Amino acid sequence: MRDFSADHRWLSLNTATVRKQGDLATIVDACARHGIRAIDPWRDQVAAIGLDRAVRLVRDAGLELSGYCRGGMFTSDDAHRGEVRDDNRRAVDEAKALGAPCIVLVAGGLPHYSRPGSAPSKDIAQARTQVDDAITEMLDYAKQAGMPLAIEPLHPAYAADRACVNTTKQALDICDRLDPARSGALGVALDVYHIWWDPELMPQIARAGKDRLLAFHVCDWVVPTKDILNDRGMMGDGVIDIPSVRRAVEAQGFAGYSEIEIFSNDWWSRPMDEVLRTCIERHRTVI
Repeated sequence: MRDFSADHRWLSLNTATVRKQGDLATIVDACARHGIRAIDPWRDQVAAIGLDRAVRLVRDAGLELSGYCRGGMFTSDDAHRGEVRDDNRRAVDEAKALGAPCIVLVAGGLPHYSRPGSAPSKDIAQARTQVDDAITEMLDYAKQAGMPLAIEPLHPAYAADRACVNTTKQALDICDRLDPARSGALGVALDVYHIWWDPELMPQIARAGKDRLLAFHVCDWVVPTKDILNDRGMMGDGVIDIPSVRRAVEAQGFAGYSEIEIFSNDWWSRPMDEVLRTCIERHRTVI
């Protein structure tokens, strides 16, 4: 496993971590000040300042990307299928312009939560079928752009509203069905917040192998959790054995960024510089 104690070369900041403290331009400037070399921006943050400006900011700051958040939200009723397709094709185009190595995909839950205005449904099996079909369609477009897709399994608590793909096994099953040749066009983004609890995690990481492991996200699970969405912990403040998961991922050959992604009302209330300093310190001592 790589030694991060001497520097933070392999730290990437998911820009959601400080989304309440400033816009993408402010975040890019702060990363440059702190010597953070990579980010994973969110589409709404890019849209807020404009894609062309975002591309220039990333380029001029000399930043790399560890991913682009996010595509997906595939589930909908029939009336919204075209919206889903077009939205995800735009995500591919944006990621390509920004120079992202992959797009992180959050599958979507039940249709009326994933695509507001869709007819309500409780059929989660049908939702999962829609995810397969939509990724198949998106994959054709993404391959033409040379943009890999990274399916992110989310904790089962999000199955209804955010993602009906909830385990690493489920995500890899989709990869095997849609990309059996393991072409590199389809893989997984593993976030310790969502997968740490899974008794099958370690064998599934081994199953993924280097060619399926496209992104690795870190934060922590605090106890008690006050808000399942917005109470993630800073690394070291919770119960996740992050080094064991990173060791397993790197044993398969993953050599990319450890991307810090923290949704937290607590950390959003703090100054951006404090958050980034803490990220750097915990990257060196905890991850």
